[in-house]
Amino acid sequence: MDEIVLMSDPKIAAIPVADCGEPLVDVRLDESLAVDPRKVDGSGAFAHLREGVLTRLLKAQQSLPDGIRLLFIEGYRPPALQRHYFESYADELRADNPDWSPAQVHQAASRYVSPPEIAPHSAGAAVDLTLVTADGRELDMGTRVNASPEESDGACYTHADNIGPEARANRRVLDAALTAAGLVNYPTEWWHWSFGDRYWALATGADSALYGPRELGVRSNLPV
Repeated sequence: MDEIVLMSDPKIAAIPVADCGEPLVDVRLDESLAVDPRKVDGSGAFAHLREGVLTRLLKAQQSLPDGIRLLFIEGYRPPALQRHYFESYADELRADNPDWSPAQVHQAASRYVSPPEIAPHSAGAAVDLTLVTADGRELDMGTRVNASPEESDGACYTHADNIGPEARANRRVLDAALTAAGLVNYPTEWWHWSFGDRYWALATGADSALYGPRELGVRSNLPV
């Protein structure tokens, strides 16, 4: 995809899901992946991903330059939490832009938080991450992880022009490793990557998504 397609685009929701039934697994069980505690929750949901996504992350990490590792920040989000994130951000936008229509608010919110009905995080298909040195120091990526478009003046966009050369180079390193492992980026968020979800299907031309929304611990082979 050359143009930026937002999660709110009808093309995303129109993609069918044929859930393969792959389990959600705890990424902390593989000690080769560094896990940041900033999104920790009581159930440990944040540290889960579909098995195939974790396999690809580990493959991507092996291809990184010496002395650089992935830092896992957040994977799975229960649907209720995703809905809370989306509605809270939409409320902020609505308050700051009282003349916007509901459709404008929904579209703008989708730059930063996926609509709950199609959110790849709730399918265990998406991961938020960054790069760190061997001793755990985060590399300069131009913005913090989860910086909003308003906060960062658009620098959160993966190919933003208003970041420095070091950050741009670091983003290229992240992009090369994850793309080679089969993941796709949501271009308004340099840190957000996914595999097997509806957005991945659109980006790769797949007929359907492999993973649909899931409650932690629930297994299903039924299409949704």
